[in-house]
Amino acid sequence: MQKTVYIPEKILREIEKRGLNITDLIFSTLKTDPEVALEARLEMAENYLREAEEYISKNDPIQASEKLYKAVEESIKTLAQLFDTPEYQTATKEGRWWTQLLGKAARRLSRLLDEPRLEYVWAIAYDIHVWGFHEAKYSTEDIRGNLDHAKWLLNYVKEILSKNKKP
Repeated sequence: MQKTVYIPEKILREIEKRGLNITDLIFSTLKTDPEVALEARLEMAENYLREAEEYISKNDPIQASEKLYKAVEESIKTLAQLFDTPEYQTATKEGRWWTQLLGKAARRLSRLLDEPRLEYVWAIAYDIHVWGFHEAKYSTEDIRGNLDHAKWLLNYVKEILSKNKKP
């Protein structure tokens, strides 16, 4: 179930000014049950990927870029939490994920799980985030070609979660 919540503009600006992410802020404040948090992050990743596909169909490469990046970001955060990486511990302690923590987590997870595609998909997502979203230099076709990487990652995360699920 999804719910839309109204947040006053002044509060949003304050959150952004502090460099915070609303979702991470909620997770760190609630101290959510780890299983619930993992499932919630996975659900967010799935939603972001659906939104990326919708924006591609609407020929909006800027928003498609951001949503594809967010799908990969949430997937990396999910794995980092599952394996309690140092990057996850730092993000939890600081109440937010820095971009460099995500990159380091992707590298660490890639080695830990012996899966080089993790680091590769992160690199693609970051490239799309910079050049597709911030710089608006990529076309819809440029982004469309990378959906399969994000889909692979999401399926991989689901597979890892199912293998590590507590009975």
